[in-house]
Amino acid sequence: MEKYKDKKQYRYKGYDYSKDGLYFVTICTKDRELYFGDIVNEKMQLSKIGRAAERFWLEIPRHFPFVGLDEFIIMPNHIHGIIKIENVGTQNVGTQNFVFLQEGYQNKLGPQSKNLSSIIRGFKIGVKKFCTSNNIVFAWQARFYDRIIRNEKELNNIRQYIINNPLKWELNRNHAANLFM
Repeated sequence: MEKYKDKKQYRYKGYDYSKDGLYFVTICTKDRELYFGDIVNEKMQLSKIGRAAERFWLEIPRHFPFVGLDEFIIMPNHIHGIIKIENVGTQNVGTQNFVFLQEGYQNKLGPQSKNLSSIIRGFKIGVKKFCTSNNIVFAWQARFYDRIIRNEKELNNIRQYIINNPLKWELNRNHAANLFM
C-alpha cells in the first residue's frame, strides 16, 4: 500500500461511502477526449462508446443490487449521475479483490467493496473492456468527482444541472472546472 502514501485523497475524509444515501458523481475521460459523442442542437448524440457507456451505466443495479439509479447524462467527455445506495448490509455482493477477505488485512483507504468507489470502478472497467474487445482507443481519467447529496433541495438542483448539461455544453466544453457544477 506504499504507492498510496503520498496520493491526495478526494473522498470526504472519514465518511463511509457504503452508507445508504444519494451521491452525485462525475466521471471524465482522460484528457477530456470526446469519446462519447457530440452535442448537436443542444442534444447529446452518442457514439458507439457512448451507447456502450449508457448500457453499462443502466446495468449497474444488476451487478450491485443495493444500488438504484436516478438522473444521469452521458456527455462527450464525461458522465454525470446520481447513485442511490441502500440496504448495503443485507446484500451478499463480492468483488474480485480477494485480498480484502484475508483476516487481519486493513486497507488504509477503507473497505473497497460495496461502496461508491467499487461501483464506479466496476462501471469504468466494463466500458474499458468493451473498448478493448472492439479495438477502440479509450481511456478514463484516474479518479472521479463525488458529492454526498444532503437534502431534497440539493437533489433537485443536481437533477436540473444534469438535465440542462447539454444546453450549456458550448459554454463549458473548454472549462474543466465547470464540469463539477
